[in-house]
Amino acid sequence: MTETSSLPFSQACENNREPILTVLQSTFADRRHALEIGSGTGQHSVYFAPRLPHLIWQTSDLAENHAGIAVWHAAHPAPNLRLPLRFDLQSSSWPQTEDGAFDAVFSSNTAHIVAWPLVMRMFAQIGMHLPAGGKLALYGPFNYNGGYTSESNRAFDLWLRERDARSGIRHYEDIVALAEQHGLAPEHDHAMPANNRLLVFVRRGTTPRLRST
Repeated sequence: MTETSSLPFSQACENNREPILTVLQSTFADRRHALEIGSGTGQHSVYFAPRLPHLIWQTSDLAENHAGIAVWHAAHPAPNLRLPLRFDLQSSSWPQTEDGAFDAVFSSNTAHIVAWPLVMRMFAQIGMHLPAGGKLALYGPFNYNGGYTSESNRAFDLWLRERDARSGIRHYEDIVALAEQHGLAPEHDHAMPANNRLLVFVRRGTTPRLRST
């Protein structure tokens, strides 16, 4: 067992993992192979994988984050958990594995961190490779009707833009329009703690109706 003191740590991952899992347990109930884009510290992957034993959980991130993810995997192994693939939204092609094609994608706290052109490329890649009926679950803060949903999100957005002018909380309407351009229809908009949302999209081939909770 790896010493926990050597593990990279995100308090946000600890705080949001349970409500996210509750949604994924239903959203990914009939999925078999999930790609996590931007696995970060690896905390989400080691929590979700053993609790979604029916699917393979494939992590991915920039190469510099792989060592930290691997340490979490070593500390909390699961038979359906896979070590990270290199996936750079700037330049990488869609990940390929021996486990077959992905029929689900999960990404947490990426859309407001990376530049908008990279968000666009992420949706283009997902739309191109996710099969009909495949699911995308996107977690993070979003603006609605052109405004912030809370003062804390307003302050967070200011902090993001001071840190990197290319980042910032995205507008829900822009995300949905981008998804639609790439064949991904909105299926569900879940309210999450701390003024976050979990947006679920389905690759066309079905005719979902948007529900909000």
